[in-house]
Amino acid sequence: MRLRPLRLLCCSAALALSVPALLPGAASAAVPASSVYLQNYVTGRNAADSGGTVAAHNPKGNEDHQQWTPLAVDGGYQLRNADESGTCLGRSGTTAVTSACGADGTTWTFTAGGDGTYTVSVPGTSQYLTGSSSDAGAVQLGSAGDLARWYPTPVAYATTAMPSADTRTLDQVTFLTAHNAFANGADGNFASWPVSWFPNQNYGISRQLADGVRGFMLDDYTVSGQAVLCHNSCDGVSRPVPLATDLQRVVDFLKAHPGQFATVFLEDYASSDVLKSSLASVNGLYDVLYRPDQEGAATKGWPTMADLAARGKQLLIFSDRTRASDTASGWSTRDTFGVMYQREWTVENYWSMGGGLGGSDWSCYSRWDTRPLTADSSAFHPLFVMNHFRDYPVAGTASTDNGKILNRAQNFCTPAARKKPNYVAVDRYDLGSPNPLSTVETLNSYILAPGQ
Repeated sequence: MRLRPLRLLCCSAALALSVPALLPGAASAAVPASSVYLQNYVTGRNAADSGGTVAAHNPKGNEDHQQWTPLAVDGGYQLRNADESGTCLGRSGTTAVTSACGADGTTWTFTAGGDGTYTVSVPGTSQYLTGSSSDAGAVQLGSAGDLARWYPTPVAYATTAMPSADTRTLDQVTFLTAHNAFANGADGNFASWPVSWFPNQNYGISRQLADGVRGFMLDDYTVSGQAVLCHNSCDGVSRPVPLATDLQRVVDFLKAHPGQFATVFLEDYASSDVLKSSLASVNGLYDVLYRPDQEGAATKGWPTMADLAARGKQLLIFSDRTRASDTASGWSTRDTFGVMYQREWTVENYWSMGGGLGGSDWSCYSRWDTRPLTADSSAFHPLFVMNHFRDYPVAGTASTDNGKILNRAQNFCTPAARKKPNYVAVDRYDLGSPNPLSTVETLNSYILAPGQ
């Protein structure tokens, strides 16, 4: 990936996904009494008090006046801001504002939509609280439609113990993931100066595997007809590591460790033909490659980890390219040779928490504007890739950030996505207290309780 925007915005949706029920679907369903985020169905953005007006903001935990507590009152409900005493969500004309609780315009009607969403309307009217399609856009009063649908997403999710080893499914498990796993300075050259001074990881792929890393973010480019791994570009990189070399390391490890599972995420600049040729040179890759497309996972849901282990299906490969872009280029689609289009199977938050030094931004929102983190369906739950790293990999900053993963995962990103992270991607996975592997073990001790 690049030191300028590290993650390439890309891809177009290929699966039509809706969002599962959070609350009972009948119109009489109880509105939650605990603090919630009023989260828009279309955008995944939250209604936030922004200096007296109410705006659609990217989810940011408890840092942005985004938490509201519904309170039953005569004629409907008030939505009291959880960290601004006496302040409620109100209205002025067609604009949502904040007002003193009990003032005119602070009572709302909640109506359940049958799919976990609610409409929030002016009592006795067809005026609905309506989200904005842009970050920081004003929340308005408008007509019915998808932008007028909201999730009352819990600020704090109830959890239950992780299912037994023989029943837990792929989407219930969390994997430690190495951001720019190839940019380690141990396996070979990955960039020219000065980028080469800033490795994202301290150890090579084999050591990463031995240490418990199970997700690998790799950037592949074409040099002399071969897919190779470079950071930002291959200009000035004298001996880049072939993609096939690192894939072979992963495959060999998996064959030597039955029951283990790994995922490769490609920031993918190679043509389909080049990538296909590289994969074909990896001995045993197709023995262990898991093909969710061929097994109907999009309609049946993810398999159990025990089933994957029993069949020796231990590797999943994603590309960040789109089906549409490959077709437009006249290339074969990558899933014809086992590489899944990531946006069809996952959701992923925006990659940057800020620069390498200074303050951090813990906002947790989609890297794809047209696919919110909340995308889901009753049958199939996209895997959630949680990025937790900065623009520049500075050891001291990474160590501090890595010690805060659990806080961000539980209090920022889980509510933002309405699901637990399946991949936690970090720089310098060996740094931090608690260290990232320990945090992943904690995330693997529970799942979100159903029916919330």
